[in-house]
Amino acid sequence: MSRLVVVSNRVAPITEGEPTAGGLAAGVMDALRHTGGLWFGWSGQTVPDVVPAESLLPGHPPAVAHSGPVTLYTTDLTQRDYNEYYRGFANGTLWPILHYQTALARFDWAEFEGYRRVNRHFAHHLTSLVGPQDVIWAHDYHLLCLAEELRAKGLRNRMGLFLHTPWPAPAVLMTVPAHAELVRSLCQFDLIGFQTEGDRLAFADYVRRELGGEEFPGGVVSAHGRLIRTGVYPIGVHVDPLRAEAVAGADHPQMAALNRAVDDRALIMSVERLDYSKGLRQRFAAYERFLANHPGWHRRVEYLQIAPPSRSDVEAYQAIRRELEGEAGRINGRFAELDWTPLRYLNRSFPRKALMPLYAAAQVGLVTPLRDGMNLVAKEYVAAQDPVDPGVLVLSQFAGAARELDAALLVNPHDEAGVAAALDLALSMSREERRERHASMMKVMRFNSLERWRDRFEADLRALAVVEQAA
Repeated sequence: MSRLVVVSNRVAPITEGEPTAGGLAAGVMDALRHTGGLWFGWSGQTVPDVVPAESLLPGHPPAVAHSGPVTLYTTDLTQRDYNEYYRGFANGTLWPILHYQTALARFDWAEFEGYRRVNRHFAHHLTSLVGPQDVIWAHDYHLLCLAEELRAKGLRNRMGLFLHTPWPAPAVLMTVPAHAELVRSLCQFDLIGFQTEGDRLAFADYVRRELGGEEFPGGVVSAHGRLIRTGVYPIGVHVDPLRAEAVAGADHPQMAALNRAVDDRALIMSVERLDYSKGLRQRFAAYERFLANHPGWHRRVEYLQIAPPSRSDVEAYQAIRRELEGEAGRINGRFAELDWTPLRYLNRSFPRKALMPLYAAAQVGLVTPLRDGMNLVAKEYVAAQDPVDPGVLVLSQFAGAARELDAALLVNPHDEAGVAAALDLALSMSREERRERHASMMKVMRFNSLERWRDRFEADLRALAVVEQAA
């Protein structure tokens, strides 16, 4: 069987025998370990522009590590590449546009060229690593130009891209001056996977409207003289291991500390990266509205927000951190009592095995991004719950997970009063209704599991390779 070659912006650090954190990392490693293969990406290290690193010299192989049948290859970037590719076009332009935050996006042609240059750099190293029968599975918005760069180097392998983020409507995408060049490059992939049908339709709409292409049955679109298959592959989680982690961690010292702090009050919990797309400011405002509108819950509920730092060298992220710290202090100043802190805001990260018992202890999981490709926090919260006495998920209608978890309380994150009302409903909900909603969501999550996401995409990509060989 041909090997699977995975390419992503970063290669997850792997310790043999340890669980792999994160949906992409867990799914990718499972697939690679099944058939053997390689995983290529940035090392996370930068080198000075003035002194070229050996790893960047033409023909010099990237760093290599092994994890069973999986070979991990990593390459460094120069500081200029990091600034233009990662901080610049990927996260200063694409990330906000993909999440419909056009006011926060910037564009610079030099940064777009830096983005293409790093995609070209990845392609340069991959050319010497990939065999003629291998299939290439690229991940996410960092690598939209990778297939075109590989094609330019003569590779005819089947190549697929899975987009973990949303894909915006054509009018939003077109605010990027390089949108035409970007989609032209993207169309060099053979298979493009999206989280939801809405994302896939937005891409197909652009192809029809802006490229004069066509859409055929089976998700096939024509563009730039090629036929590209598109599909919907909602990413999932390992349900049973997450519940096992929640149970195993119930006696951890941190849980005893939490129980002492909360003191039998109901717990509302959120865990999101410190990112403007996650709707944290709007969430704080909705919780404040909840406290103002429902004084009967005073001293009976606490809200725990865990927000690990993200891209701390980007000004927009520094600004949201300052804003949230100020808002948390103001809300507590307005409502707190000597023995009650209504909002606990922790700007730090926790390992997954520590989060699962925290999820299980929360009566409400509050997950309200302004826009999200999927949002695995929502699925992890549901998986961690005790099915006999589960909590309630309050979920943004703009998260991809809302297409599957429709038994959650779906809310508009821009509607403070609506979110406040949903919190009151969630905290007041009977056990019978909570169990019914939880069972419904678990059924969907077991069907759209992480394994199914992985296996469907890989099978569809390999099937394309078989068709090519038969032709």
